[in-house]
Amino acid sequence: MKILRPTLLALACVMALPTSADDLPSLGDASSSIVSPEQEHQLGSAWLSLLRGQVQQLPDPLLKDFVENSVYKLAETSDLKDRRLTFILIKDSQINAFAAPGGIIGVNGGLFLYAQTEGEYAAVLAHELGHLIQRHFARGIEEQQRMQIPVMAAMLAGIVAAAAGAGDAGMAAIMGTQAAAIQNQLRFSRQNEQEADRVGVTNMVRAGYDPRSMPNMFERLNRQYRYESRPPEFLLTHPVTESRIADTRNRAERYQPGGIEDSLAYQLVRARVQLAFEETPGIAGKRFRAMLDDNPKLEAARYGLALAQTKAGQLNEARAQLQQLLQKSPDDLFYNLAMVDVDITNNRIADARTRIERLRTLYPDSYPVEQTRVDLMLKQNQSKDAEQALNELVKQRPRDPDIWYQVAEVRGLAGNIIGLHQARAEYFALVGDYDQAISQLGLAKHRASSNFPLASRIDARQQELRNEKKEVEKMMK
Repeated sequence: MKILRPTLLALACVMALPTSADDLPSLGDASSSIVSPEQEHQLGSAWLSLLRGQVQQLPDPLLKDFVENSVYKLAETSDLKDRRLTFILIKDSQINAFAAPGGIIGVNGGLFLYAQTEGEYAAVLAHELGHLIQRHFARGIEEQQRMQIPVMAAMLAGIVAAAAGAGDAGMAAIMGTQAAAIQNQLRFSRQNEQEADRVGVTNMVRAGYDPRSMPNMFERLNRQYRYESRPPEFLLTHPVTESRIADTRNRAERYQPGGIEDSLAYQLVRARVQLAFEETPGIAGKRFRAMLDDNPKLEAARYGLALAQTKAGQLNEARAQLQQLLQKSPDDLFYNLAMVDVDITNNRIADARTRIERLRTLYPDSYPVEQTRVDLMLKQNQSKDAEQALNELVKQRPRDPDIWYQVAEVRGLAGNIIGLHQARAEYFALVGDYDQAISQLGLAKHRASSNFPLASRIDARQQELRNEKKEVEKMMK
């Protein structure tokens, strides 16, 4: 699955007017009069729903929590006006990330495999946020006013087809909407890539990162793939030229040295992603052990080894590795949750419960902690308690299909069949299957026929989804 190339091509098709070498454009109201931020948000939500139904995702709560917090850290110090961001983490080992209209942030797992430090990772996301900050989507439509929202929506539908593996068909849908102006679009694409780089460098400084991480990553990727006949998709859509490297280097060097280059938390997340893409836990374990042999103080390697050993059923060995880490950092979230996983797998339920309750005190309202607490309840067959805990979690993350999927499963186990159908409806709506969502609410409404207030609420939600479906179909015509 190759998501970034068609996504950035589509964004390139609507990118902004040329800018001078040093100045970023002043964003006025002209583009908003054609495509408002609210229209962008609605279009992005519809596009994301379709995409979710077509690609495999990474459901790891710790990974999701890290990406969301890190991007919001960048957003909070940026000039981004609309900070309603929604995330999708795609299970693909290619280095890729993208920003789509409406605050959609996509990250391939492969970004963590290629970005060796948090600074390099942040550089990519700061660049992608630059596209949203500068509203390249709307400004491109301002440049080519003949392109209306239905045309753009049709092009995004082609993106989904390409992302789902339709290949030539998806690309044909994209190219067919823009054939007459492709040369200008590519010119705008190059200019806006440069603009996003410059916005990204500034934003990195504001967020406390070392901006030199951006040219450092570009240089390393350029060296690594200079002679490849088929480089990663990221380099096909973000060509790393000498001028681009020089421009980001010159801009970064204007700032005093300093800022975050890397963090242990990033390396721990990276270890989790590396494990997710290994063929077997055994292979991963060998690689992490080799890293430890080279550097016994490498905590991320020890952590990765413990995770691999847990997955392989080597619980005593995993516990020994984690005890070493916890001795040094007794409150670390990653190490403690890994030990809870070992305890749950080893049926040491009391130890797991005690550790989770301590973590809830240290990390109140933590998504990974609350998700692990639910997992423990399910291990104990406490379906009712798990349902109640998930009901609270879904209030925090109402747009997370992974949560709604589990809510449906747990409500079924708890015997809440009406709630099961309601949760399935929310899940299907979030992955773009409105027919299934409406059908599930029909089943729920039938079961709730004797409860007029509940049936009325279900009926109202069903009508909302019918309206959403009509709006999506209208945009995609």
